[in-house]
Amino acid sequence: FLSCREQPIFSTRAHVFQIDPATKRNWIPASKHALTVSYFYDATRSVYRIISVGGTKAIINSTITPNMTFTKTSQKFGQWADSRANTVYGLGFASEQHLSQFAEKFQEVKEAARLAREKSQDKTELTNPALNITSHQVLPSPIISSNGPGEDKLFRSQSADVEITTEKERLKKMLSEGSVSEVQWEAEFFSLQDNNNKLVAALHEANANVDQWKKQLTAYQEETETLRQRVAELESQGAHDSSSENNKEELSQTLEELELLIKAKDEEIQMLKSQKCGRWEAEGEREETLQKLQELEARNAELEQRLHLAEQTLAESLAEREKMHSEVTKVAEIMDVKIFELSELRQGLAKLVES
Repeated sequence: FLSCREQPIFSTRAHVFQIDPATKRNWIPASKHALTVSYFYDATRSVYRIISVGGTKAIINSTITPNMTFTKTSQKFGQWADSRANTVYGLGFASEQHLSQFAEKFQEVKEAARLAREKSQDKTELTNPALNITSHQVLPSPIISSNGPGEDKLFRSQSADVEITTEKERLKKMLSEGSVSEVQWEAEFFSLQDNNNKLVAALHEANANVDQWKKQLTAYQEETETLRQRVAELESQGAHDSSSENNKEELSQTLEELELLIKAKDEEIQMLKSQKCGRWEAEGEREETLQKLQELEARNAELEQRLHLAEQTLAESLAEREKMHSEVTKVAEIMDVKIFELSELRQGLAKLVES
């Protein structure tokens, strides 16, 4: 149905309808989906056509003539009658802008077809002398110039033509007005059906995302609760650490006292040693002094051992304290990250609920 001489000059997408030949009021959809509707121009014959193809079948094959009219029956629907195809075509567009563009192109093509017809008639008149004469001279008609039955016949013929034209216009008007509501409902139905399919797909995707986010939120909440319990344990251990610090302070004070005592005993030993040299004659005092010296040395060794144990305990307590502090810092950092992710997830859920 397309020749190599025809070239497309404009294309758009629309739902195609044809008038029901039985009722002349209802629309019959030509396809379930929107089709490409194009204007074609044959430069050789100066002919414009509207063509739409569904599969291998021509849904629309309408030659534009100067007496055709494209009528907008709603914001997204328009129609025109094709007497050669003996039908009325209807197009449902996705937006009012697409309808306006198609209507403007229809008017341009219609005007171009009118100019092409006038140009063709002018060429015919120039090449045919007889037609040229009749176009410039008004020859007397035998029926008009004669009186009697011939004149009545002319008047009756003109009156019949006027009545036929009036009846055709009235039928066209009735056809257009009677199908406006059906056209609007059909166009809105297909538009709403497309929008509904898109909304259903978006809703399924949103529900899937919500389920996934809920699972992730539950996991985050469980992990946050575990971290809170861990923090509580660490805080309780911190309280024990505070008591350990008090014990450490007491040990430190005891160590200082022991060191002072050892220093005092060392001074006493030195003093006794000096006195030992001066009192060498007195054997009883010497024995007593030696015994006292041994006791002081044993006491000094005991004190030194206690000091060593206290220092070792203090070092272990400090190491344990550093370890606990490092673990608390690490858990606190993990909690900060999880709380930040949880807040972002809640904001995403809030936005989704609002949408």
